[in-house]
Amino acid sequence: MNVENNKAQMRKGILEYCILLVISGNSCYASDIINKLKEARVIVVEGTLYPLLTRQKNAGLLSYRWEESSQGPPRKYYELTDKGREYLSELDKSWDELVESVKLIRKK
Repeated sequence: MNVENNKAQMRKGILEYCILLVISGNSCYASDIINKLKEARVIVVEGTLYPLLTRQKNAGLLSYRWEESSQGPPRKYYELTDKGREYLSELDKSWDELVESVKLIRKK
């Protein structure tokens, strides 16, 4: 089996959760989200990020606003909606439960 493939699959499984976590701190421009994910070694490219942001927006988890930029065209900044904050809270609980379950299995 290919370890790198498994690692990539694990990252894909938590990518939407990680995006919501990044945005939960404050509103973010897409390149800010990519940079924060890269810093955390959750590698993502724009071609992956934008469809996920659109899906989360369409689900009512995110909203966005346009802001003028001195360095080019206006930028779209994303932020969590109330529904997004509630959803993230549920994901936080699920993540904690999953981590605890894996810890229990690893001890055996």
